[in-house]
Amino acid sequence: MDAAAFERACTRAAALAKGANGIGTLGEKSLHAALKFYFEPDESCHELPLGGFVADIIGEHGVIEIQTRNLRKLIRKLDAFLEACPVTVVHPLCCEKYVVWHEPCGNIASRRKSPAHAKLWHALPELYAVKYALDNPRFRLCLCMLTIEEHRCLDGYGTQKKTRATKLDRVPVKLHEEIWFESPSDYLRFLPQGLPVCFTSAEVADAGGMPVAYARILLNILTYLELLLPAGRQGNQKIYRLREQTYYIDD
Repeated sequence: MDAAAFERACTRAAALAKGANGIGTLGEKSLHAALKFYFEPDESCHELPLGGFVADIIGEHGVIEIQTRNLRKLIRKLDAFLEACPVTVVHPLCCEKYVVWHEPCGNIASRRKSPAHAKLWHALPELYAVKYALDNPRFRLCLCMLTIEEHRCLDGYGTQKKTRATKLDRVPVKLHEEIWFESPSDYLRFLPQGLPVCFTSAEVADAGGMPVAYARILLNILTYLELLLPAGRQGNQKIYRLREQTYYIDD
């Protein structure tokens, strides 16, 4: 991780937004632009055609695709790119968020810290959409833990004009961590420590502080990657265990 490089990338993205007359006026949003400048400062490597699609970045290490949300939309591009070269998918997670409200005229009305914050396991539904690629030797994933300002316009309904208000932009402020997944065993990072030898989705959820629905997605992904094996049932719950050759990855 290079905090100074990320700050420079955010500055370049902000300059683009100002050149387009302010936040929310760009077709490419600030978060996407900043991450693209961070992972490849050279603009000549941006937005290049490959396999019938346009890649965010093509460089010496292959394709880098910045997908800020909904990885399912990436599937067709991902299939085409993986046939041609290595692919790195970059997906941001907002571990700290500030909400900035703008008057319709553009002036800032307020800025407050949101109680909402993403944890690593919040990425699991997105990964499920592309789980078929996670064991491809050409595929890499980078989750970026960020502080983000979410800019909204006071043009909605209700006395405060916040209901169904327009979301203008998400502006990155700080990069806290890059979490890389370069091989199937790396995805064991999602599995919480302290589990018994055999465990259920409920026990995973309890140990990891996540909803059971997320734990089930995690177990599905790890089973698909052959990192877990079925180990019977406990009532109406499936039991799982680690394969003997797998191991936990320390933070």
